[in-house]
Amino acid sequence: MSAPYRLTVNGVERAVEDAWLGESLLHVLRERLELPGAKGGCEQGECGSCSVLVDGDLVCACLVLAAAAVDTEITTVEGLQPERGDFTDVQQAFVDEGAVQCGFCTPGLIMSVHALLDEVPDPTELEVREAISGNLCRCTGYGRVLAAVDAAVEVRRSGAVR
Repeated sequence: MSAPYRLTVNGVERAVEDAWLGESLLHVLRERLELPGAKGGCEQGECGSCSVLVDGDLVCACLVLAAAAVDTEITTVEGLQPERGDFTDVQQAFVDEGAVQCGFCTPGLIMSVHALLDEVPDPTELEVREAISGNLCRCTGYGRVLAAVDAAVEVRRSGAVR
């Protein structure tokens, strides 16, 4: 069964046409709305590569029905950019600290770190590890990611937040 509906993604209301009502939010974001930032890794909510914010809550887009996200605000990694072409403080920290390798897990990790720092501006290492525990990275390990989080926290402490 299909029916048209609308999703608000990154502050823009978007029409979803001819979609099966059982399609995941990940599928709709990537295939119907052409937002490839969230990655489809395991498609079982285990790897975190598809992490997005729905009404400010971090979710695995592969586990959410897109049609169930009507009347919510969805934020993808593409929606984090303060201005087109600029990196956020977290994205820049990932680049500066070498926390980006193949890039497959990076969007999910960045969404997780943003969600954490929005709630806990000065997290402990345990809080950071817990926040990113749902994200699997097979390239960098987590040392560079932890360094990137520390760097982003320092930027925010200095008041130079983007």
